[in-house]
Amino acid sequence: MTVGLLDAPSSMAGVDVTHLHSSVTDPALTSMTLLNDIAGRYPRAISFAAGRPYEGFYDVGSLPRYLRTFEAHLESELGFSVQDIRRTFFQYGRTKGVIHHLIARHLELDEGLRVDLESLVVTTGCQEAMVLVLRALCRDSRDVVLTAVPTYVGFLGAAKLVDMGIRPVQEGPGGIDLVDLAEQIRRAKAEGLRPRACYVVPDFANPSGASMSVSDRRRLLELANQEDILVLEDNPYSFFNAGEQRLPTLKSLDQARRVVYFGSFAKTAFAGARVGYVIADQPVTGDGTGTKLFADQLARLKSMMTLNTSTVAQAVIGGYLLENGCSMEQATLREAAIYQTNLRTVLEGLELRFRHDGPTKSEPSVSWNTPKGGMFVVVTLPFPADDEMLERSASAFGVLWTPMHHFYSGTGGSHQIRLSFSALTPAQIDEGLDRLAEFVAETR
Repeated sequence: MTVGLLDAPSSMAGVDVTHLHSSVTDPALTSMTLLNDIAGRYPRAISFAAGRPYEGFYDVGSLPRYLRTFEAHLESELGFSVQDIRRTFFQYGRTKGVIHHLIARHLELDEGLRVDLESLVVTTGCQEAMVLVLRALCRDSRDVVLTAVPTYVGFLGAAKLVDMGIRPVQEGPGGIDLVDLAEQIRRAKAEGLRPRACYVVPDFANPSGASMSVSDRRRLLELANQEDILVLEDNPYSFFNAGEQRLPTLKSLDQARRVVYFGSFAKTAFAGARVGYVIADQPVTGDGTGTKLFADQLARLKSMMTLNTSTVAQAVIGGYLLENGCSMEQATLREAAIYQTNLRTVLEGLELRFRHDGPTKSEPSVSWNTPKGGMFVVVTLPFPADDEMLERSASAFGVLWTPMHHFYSGTGGSHQIRLSFSALTPAQIDEGLDRLAEFVAETR
C-alpha cells in the first residue's frame, strides 16, 4: 500500500533550518527567488526587474546550425576523427573546457588580450567562476574580499556560500572609490584580517551603471600591487556602450598578473547556454610540483563541483563564436543598438515625468543617474522602496522593479530602485514609466 503525503506519520523526519548552513536563509541568496515569485504572480505587470538580455533576435533553428559549425571546426581545423568528435559531444569533457581556444581568439580580437590557454577555465556560467575563485582564496575566517557597494547580488551570494567575509567600499559615479578602498584595506589589516581581493565591474556596473575612467583603472592596479591583493574583474556589459569608444579592460592593462578576469556569454550570446569562463594566469608555487597557474587550482575545485561544463552547451557557444569570426563586439552590434535606444527612452521618459517633481526643480524628490551604457538605471524615490512596496507596485499599478537594498551587503539603498530596460520595447518602457509615475504619485 502506498502512503500518501496526507497519511505520513507524525514522526516523519524534518530538517530544522537552524541546523543548515546560514546561506540558505541569507537575504543575498533569497532575493532572486523572491523577485521571481512576485513576477510570476503578476504576469501582466511590465517588468523593469529582470536583467535579461534582449530576446528579439533569438532563433531556435540556429542552435543545431551552431552545433554543425562547431563539428565542422573540430574536423577541418583541429583534425578530429569521427570518433573524437562524437566523444567531444557526448562524453565527459576536459575540466578546463573544450572551447578555450575560441575564447582566446575572441579576447585577442576584442580586448587585445593574448591569453595562455592553460590559464583559461570554461565554467558553468560566470557564477561558478566566482564561487571557485572565492573558495580557493578563502582559507579561514580571516580572509576577506572587498567590493564596491551596491554590487552584483550574485557575487554577494557566492561569498556567502564559501563563508568569505565581505568588506564594502564606497562607490561613486566613476565606480569604486579608490581612497575608501585603500582605507578599508588598511582597516581590515589592522583588525588582523587578510584582504585577498577586490571585486569590480569597471563598465556599466550592475546595479549602479557606474563606469571607471582609464586613469582610475590604472590607479586601482597600482593600489592592488602596493597592497598585494588580487583584482577580480567582471566584464559582462562593456560591449553595450552608448556609441563611445570602449575603454580597455583592467586585464589588458595588467602587467603584474594582478587581475583574475571573469567572462560570460550570458548577455552577449544567450543565457540559456550557461557558459562563462575565468582567466587566472597567476603563478602558484609551494605545492611541491613546480610552478603552476591559479587556473590549475581552480580546475581541481571544479572537478569536484561540476566536473566539466556541458560540452553540448560549449559546442553551441563555440559555433556562435565561429559564425561571428570570434568577435563578440561584432556579434552584439544589433543588441547594443537596442540597449542604446532603450537607455535614451528611459532617461528621456524619467525627465518628462519627474523633471518638475518635488518642492523645487533643483531639489527633486525623484532623481536618477545617467549611465553611458549597460542595462540599468538607478532611481531614488521619496519613500522606502522595499519588498513590500514592490508587491504593492506590482499588484496595484502593474509595474515591477528591483529594490536596491538587495545589492548591499549590509544596509543601504532603502529609497532606491533599479530599472532594467534590456528586455523591453520603447513602447513598453513608456507604459511602464507611466505606471511608475502613478505609483510614485499615489505613494508619497
